[in-house]
Amino acid sequence: MPRINEHYQNLRAAYLFAEIRRRTQTFVEAHPGTRLVDLGVGDVTRPLPAAVVRAMHAATDDMARAETFKGYGPYAGYEWLRAAIAKHDFAARGVRVGVDEIFVSDGGKSDSANLQEIFAEDCVVAVMDPVYPVYADTNVVAGRSGAADASGRYAGMVYLPCTAENRFQPALPDRRVDLIYLCYPNNPTGAVATRDALTRWVRYAREHDAVIFYDAAYEAYIVDEDVPHSIYEIDGAREVAIECRSFSKNAGFTGMRLAYTVVPKEAAGRTAAGERVSLTTLWARRIAMKSNGPPYVIQKAAAAIYTPAGDNEVRALTDFYMENARIIHDGLAAAGLDVYGGRNAPYVWFRTPPGVSSWDFFDRMLATAGVVGAPGSGFGPSGEGYLRLTAFGSREQTEEAVDRIRTRLC
Repeated sequence: MPRINEHYQNLRAAYLFAEIRRRTQTFVEAHPGTRLVDLGVGDVTRPLPAAVVRAMHAATDDMARAETFKGYGPYAGYEWLRAAIAKHDFAARGVRVGVDEIFVSDGGKSDSANLQEIFAEDCVVAVMDPVYPVYADTNVVAGRSGAADASGRYAGMVYLPCTAENRFQPALPDRRVDLIYLCYPNNPTGAVATRDALTRWVRYAREHDAVIFYDAAYEAYIVDEDVPHSIYEIDGAREVAIECRSFSKNAGFTGMRLAYTVVPKEAAGRTAAGERVSLTTLWARRIAMKSNGPPYVIQKAAAAIYTPAGDNEVRALTDFYMENARIIHDGLAAAGLDVYGGRNAPYVWFRTPPGVSSWDFFDRMLATAGVVGAPGSGFGPSGEGYLRLTAFGSREQTEEAVDRIRTRLC
């Protein structure tokens, strides 16, 4: 038998969202007929914007005619989509991003998982704690972590604690690191990064020759004018930051799978001999080797969100979900819980009662209130004692979940 990649043996027992589904299914099987409200995994519930649907129909018609049929597309995505991204997502905010620095993909999760492949196995990785599990797990299987201890921490990783006590703004690493994962607006805490905070991170990366992976999947939910939408709004970030964005949560593409990553030409790594190597070139080579690009029909659908009608419809979607976030935040706060997030992000993060672990409260909330959340400890040790609820349910689901928690648990 061939030998396996033994780094997989270092992963914690179960991927967070798979474990949530497993526990939920076990409960449903033991209690048939129970009506659950699921605000745990974070899948969207509103239908696609009308402009997107029209574009998909037109693109499907293109595929039915010989003169407009499309086979393999460009590895990095069609230029018309990348040009729209550069114009509307960046230039409109005074940020310079070239079309040839944008790489369209099949999802932000994929990009977040795959970016580490272009770096050496001995790179030291820093992750926010709590952390979106993909950042940590992919570095574990790449051999950068070692085994986890009893709390779930990996000895080979540097953790950046994000708690209510530090306003979910992690301190800079106390040792040298090579790769830094930042996510703002943050999943799971709902926190945002100030301009001053991002400036400190960019300065640190420049001083220590580090690279920042900046996940801005939820930037469309930012409403405060002083909160940056892109790390490239910070001077010097183009030299040290790679930014990922997604169409999943703003335009409802969770089932369509489309995202993009920006790798500026100034960003570089080095060989063992010290030779400077363009990260744009490396990522382009990785894309060409492992992907044929997302389908033409899906890319046409994404381009539609940059039309006036599409822009208005996407804004209506994000407004709807942010009203859900307000309902959750205000309802739980009125019940006496310590609640965070929900202002510039579609996630609400709240403390569990004293002495009650995240998973214990998850089980209690499931059994008593019939509400599914996401235990904070599943995102990392600093998440112990917290739970996350998402704003992506229907209005009825959202209001019912809050009412059940208030009346049955608080």
